[in-house]
Amino acid sequence: MDEREILTRFKAGTLGRDDAARLLTGARQARTDTAPPRPRADPPMPRTRPETAPRPTEPYARPPAAPPGAPDTQPPVQPPAAAPAEPYAQPSVRPDADPPVPLDAEPSAPPPGPWYTEPGAVPPPGRPAVEDRYAVVGIAGRYPLAPDLHAHWENLRTGRDTSRAVPVTRPGLAPAPPGRRGHFLDDVAGFDPEFFGITPDEGALTDPQERLFLEVAWEALESAGCTGSRLDALTTPGGPPRALGVFVGASSHDYALLAAASWTDGRPAPAAGHGGLPGRLASALELTGPARAVDTAECSALTALHLAVGALRREECAAAVVGGVELLLHPSRIREGAGEGVGAVVLKPLRRALDDGDRVHAVIRDTADGRTAGTRTHRRTDGTHETRESTARRIGSAGAATGIAALTAAVLQVRHGVLAPGDGRDEAAPWPRTCDDTGRELPRTATVEIAADGGCAARAVVEEHPAAEAPAGEEPGGDDGPFLLSAPTPAHLAATARRFADWLAGAADAGHPAGALPAGLARALRAGRAALPCRLALPASDAPGVIAALRRFADTGSAGDEARSADLRGGADPMDLGGLPQTRDYLTALWRAGHREQVTRLWLNGVDVDWAALEAASPGTAPAEPPPSVHLRRPLWLSADGAGAPREPEPTG
Repeated sequence: MDEREILTRFKAGTLGRDDAARLLTGARQARTDTAPPRPRADPPMPRTRPETAPRPTEPYARPPAAPPGAPDTQPPVQPPAAAPAEPYAQPSVRPDADPPVPLDAEPSAPPPGPWYTEPGAVPPPGRPAVEDRYAVVGIAGRYPLAPDLHAHWENLRTGRDTSRAVPVTRPGLAPAPPGRRGHFLDDVAGFDPEFFGITPDEGALTDPQERLFLEVAWEALESAGCTGSRLDALTTPGGPPRALGVFVGASSHDYALLAAASWTDGRPAPAAGHGGLPGRLASALELTGPARAVDTAECSALTALHLAVGALRREECAAAVVGGVELLLHPSRIREGAGEGVGAVVLKPLRRALDDGDRVHAVIRDTADGRTAGTRTHRRTDGTHETRESTARRIGSAGAATGIAALTAAVLQVRHGVLAPGDGRDEAAPWPRTCDDTGRELPRTATVEIAADGGCAARAVVEEHPAAEAPAGEEPGGDDGPFLLSAPTPAHLAATARRFADWLAGAADAGHPAGALPAGLARALRAGRAALPCRLALPASDAPGVIAALRRFADTGSAGDEARSADLRGGADPMDLGGLPQTRDYLTALWRAGHREQVTRLWLNGVDVDWAALEAASPGTAPAEPPPSVHLRRPLWLSADGAGAPREPEPTG
């Protein structure tokens, strides 16, 4: 029985899943044994700086390929150590490449390939078992009537109508037609240039789409714990640190159109392209991964996701920020039902995310780009199917933000185990897991599929991942290290301290053990947040003490006798200890000897402390995701002559 007959009988229901898998394995093995060997492809060229040496214990490294024409004598690459057993049965994953299949076609079983594996299955001879799945480890966004994803999820869950008239504070859109409604973001003119080291003049000349994406991408990276020393640890085999890619979907240039209307010779004008969307973030964080802007209309963000997965698969980057943005800034685009949004997710290969101890919100199991490229391992799911139409009902026709909004909705529903209103549901409903033929529970799975009017299409399959338990010994309040916060200015630090005090008070009200900090919180903040010039350190002893110290600091600038703060804007690390190779060993010795106070004081003096390496463990996973840093936003807009001078936007009349 050949593969075609096996698949025909499986689709007809006359052959069970397990029998089909067994027969396919035998057919492919026979084909492999009789087929002539294929030449091995060379691995992608590592992007190595001259001074950068490969990491000595890189778990993702592969041996070099044989020279062209030479016999293949390389031993098979051994996969990383197995992750903890997952409670859900996993469907098979897709290969790296396969002939295109129509989006609406029934899936065929994937042929063996260098990236194909099925949990528990033995890979074909000479092929490594590599899991081709990608974890969403960070997520953030702003959508109509929702300044963050907590509010957005509440809107999704309740089926809230987010349409309204054009906000009277929206610059550039007067006069709006009477009675016309759309789905608008609040405060699109606001920006925090100081947080990102940008002058107000430059901020006013920068497209608000770029500004909003910069803020949301930062929040997503903080959600992933990747703005501190863990960002430096993102490397590809033999490559430089900070191997983070940025892939952004965008399609409009409204700000440039507004500037052009009043432009005169010699005046600066906003850039008309979208290169600044990924480029600004890559430059600000000195990233070494690819940076791509994508315009495929409503599919833009899903196309960006597909490109990011490909870059991760080829090891061009160790993690990736994927997002999309759409703002309505020109009067010509204010149509009935138009929408806005900005969102971002952070992806890592699932294996690496588990090894790093990341919080996994969901798993990207498959992506496809184009009307003739479909998923190969999933039928359309029974749980939820996010489309352009379902997204428009929630946030309007949101252009290039449609894909990221649909992806975010899928991730949130998978993560909460709740189906939002839609697909015939008037109200939110619990999302039960289905079972396979043996009775094992399967993970909740959602399909995201966007088709644009111009002919573009893209698709992704999002899958639930079991919630991780706190690391062994990780008890609430059990961290004896410092509780650290930092910010670019004293005002930012005070505002962030107040935000954390309010959040911790709310966490205590929500049922955390009395007097205890959330497990892993202090470690996650130390290793996962950037060390900015204005710093605050206090003992992570108990929640009431931390809340009181944070509120005291927010109100007075002083946190009491036990807490310490520093302002390093005038200069950090006066003795240049960070430049000495012996400093890391010294810090490690201090930490292992229990001298937490001395290590903290060195950090307050500007010494670069690699907290993740210092503690020789993952930063831990807090049971509740901590809030992002505060952005002190203020209105920045084009001046009356079209130049980029900051000014208060004029309200819509």
